[in-house]
Amino acid sequence: HHRSAAQFIGQGQTLPWRRRVGEAERVNALSKLTLAAAQQAVTTALLAIAFAVATPSHAKLVQQIIKVPAQVVDRFGKPSERDLVVTVFFEDTTPAPRPIAVINHGRHAEAEKRASFGRSTAITNARWFAAMGFVVAVPTRIGYGVTGGDDVEDSGTCQDKRYPPGYEAAAVQTQYVINAMRSRPDTVKDRTLVLGQSYGGTTAITLAAKNPPGVLATINFAGGGGANPVDSPMRPCSTSRLQLMFGEYGKTARIPTLWIYSENDQWMGPTFPREWFQAYKENGGTGEFVQYPPHGQDGHNLFVEGINVWRPQAFQWLKTNGYPELNVPEVKP
Repeated sequence: HHRSAAQFIGQGQTLPWRRRVGEAERVNALSKLTLAAAQQAVTTALLAIAFAVATPSHAKLVQQIIKVPAQVVDRFGKPSERDLVVTVFFEDTTPAPRPIAVINHGRHAEAEKRASFGRSTAITNARWFAAMGFVVAVPTRIGYGVTGGDDVEDSGTCQDKRYPPGYEAAAVQTQYVINAMRSRPDTVKDRTLVLGQSYGGTTAITLAAKNPPGVLATINFAGGGGANPVDSPMRPCSTSRLQLMFGEYGKTARIPTLWIYSENDQWMGPTFPREWFQAYKENGGTGEFVQYPPHGQDGHNLFVEGINVWRPQAFQWLKTNGYPELNVPEVKP
């Protein structure tokens, strides 16, 4: 429209003025009409642009289900091979290639609940990270729900916990997922974020200790292990062994980490997480620890039930730890 209007105006201005007065008046009238048409065209174009800006985007959350072959060993050295069922999310309006975010689920204390776990989607937060521009991978690990298989994350009795092998198995599975996602043409290969809740939160720190290529940051929500809020609320099994494990992780981890907890976490309690983080940091780990006031009946569920509490701070942390371009539109929980 702009080009046509300019042509019209140009034609009006270059018509010969040496013609007789009657013809000149007609030309002058035509020029005024053409100028009005041009102004109308410009106004219409501006309105169209304003409408496009003001109209909310109708982004569609795309969901895909893929299978990723994985092989791990349990604490006895027994191998398990299984296809991980992985749910992938991204918004169709975000530009590709997209950075990867892997969200790991927690661990039920009862075997029957692990078996009936179904398929992990972490949909509330997967949608939020997808809206930021990530392609989000949510694996259902070996020993859970639709993936099935042996309980490779079992750490033994409460009196004799062996934590590292279980978290190693979870971290190895996460690496398989990362490798599969990096092979996709729609992903960025060197800006992966790993996060998780409870057992998945500790898995994020386990992975940070490995400094895998392409992983830029990790977030631990309510991470820990050996907990049972029914039998022993706020007091996990063998907390000193967890502290030792986190200290060992700190010796090698060089990836920025964010640790998020709540004071009334019925699984991990208010004091042990701070001790774990302190051991991690004193041994060289890089991270930031945040403990929010009591939330609901059990702050262990802050990741899902307290999104308005932790999201603003997590977003700012991401912006300053490798993801300055993130832009979060409003997303319904």
